[in-house]
Order: sequence, then C-alpha cells, then structure tokens
Amino acid sequence: MSFRPDALRGASAQGLPGQIDFRLARNAVLAEFRRGRLSRLDVCDAHPELLRAATHVGMATDDDCPICESPALVHVSYVFGPRLPAHGRCVTSKAELAKLARRPTELACYVVEVCPDCSWNHLARSLVIGGQRSSRS
Repeated sequence: MSFRPDALRGASAQGLPGQIDFRLARNAVLAEFRRGRLSRLDVCDAHPELLRAATHVGMATDDDCPICESPALVHVSYVFGPRLPAHGRCVTSKAELAKLARRPTELACYVVEVCPDCSWNHLARSLVIGGQRSSRS
C-alpha cells in the first residue's frame, strides 16, 4: 500500500490537503483530568467569545461532553487566511464553509469542540480548505 494521498479511495489526482486530528491530545488531557492531575478549572476554560459562538452558531454533535456529560457538545469552526479578518472568521453554516472552500487561496480551518454548559473546549481538528483553481484559467 502506498502512503501517498492519491492512494486513498476517491482522491483526486491532485492529492488531498492534510487534516490533523487532535484526538490523541484530547485523550491525554482527559486522562490527566480523570487522574486528578488537572482540575476542572484547568480543562473548562473556554473564552467567553468562544462560548457565545458555541451557543449561537455551534453545530451540534452526537457526542456528550467528556467532563459534565451534557449532550450539548458542539463544534465551532474558525477560518484564517488572506482577505479575512486578523482574528479569523467564525463559520456559521456548512454553506458558508463550502463558499470559503471555493476560494482560489488556501485557508486554515480550525474546528473546536465546546460544551456551553461547563466551558470544556478542545481543538478537534485543523485542515486546509480552498486553493481551488478557476476552470477558466
């Protein structure tokens, strides 16, 4: 088996941009919390602006919060790149994300899992979107 991106089923000849999953780092933080090496204040420290975004535009998940077990766990996506605000742009819908992905420049997208109830937050994954060439060129 090849480890090149085009070895994946359904991949284009141009290759796939990388996606980084932070599940192992998340599991390490949760293990430290469960062992008592981290307090709830250490792991439930979401910024008020992130909590606001989670409450109003977060995309619901099927997962429960790993800290308080609330079913309110959501994903909040932020995109950074050229011609976007320096503080990034909070993506409010899948349609908006698809529109950003059609841009000719590459953008960095970060997906954060957030529990609005207890303020748990952790970077879930990061990926590159955009970089699509126009068919007219």
